[in-house]
Amino acid sequence: MATQIKFTYEDYKSLPSVERQRFELLEGELIPMAPSPGEAHQRICGELAFYLRKFVKERQLGRVYEAPLDVVLGEPGEEQVVQPDILFISQRRRRIIRDEEIRGAPDLVVEVLSAATRERDRGFKRRLYAKYGVKEYWIVDPDAKTIEVLALGERGYERAGLYTTGEVLESPLLVGLQIALDEVF
Repeated sequence: MATQIKFTYEDYKSLPSVERQRFELLEGELIPMAPSPGEAHQRICGELAFYLRKFVKERQLGRVYEAPLDVVLGEPGEEQVVQPDILFISQRRRRIIRDEEIRGAPDLVVEVLSAATRERDRGFKRRLYAKYGVKEYWIVDPDAKTIEVLALGERGYERAGLYTTGEVLESPLLVGLQIALDEVF
């Protein structure tokens, strides 16, 4: 019987940097990233990042980043490495920002679904982000033209809103943020 090899964070970091951009490390497995995102994915990420960055910068709330940037969750020896499409880190939590990576849970994570990532983003990553304390998680569905805003509660994520074209997204975490989804989709 073959033994399954569990990769460590050190194994992941030993990959050439160009290769690290092609994998996430989840439960000891190197998970290949989906092929490069298509135009709709890139456009949606760009628009959301623009509105988030503008809001955050004007109020000096923290920093907004876009993929690829490693986010390392978990204790040494048990690290999970993800590359969310967009993430926000508040000023209060800026200590988790390192030169090469983010070491800890961002305040907000945004994942844009694709055929290759849909199930993982809705299932595994939703549980992973809740486990490590990501306060707000947005799941963007380009096909349905919706953004589901999830807020972390005592029992995991609870839906704070489901927004579609013609509506204005609001964030429980970033009070006052309003994004017209007609501008995103």
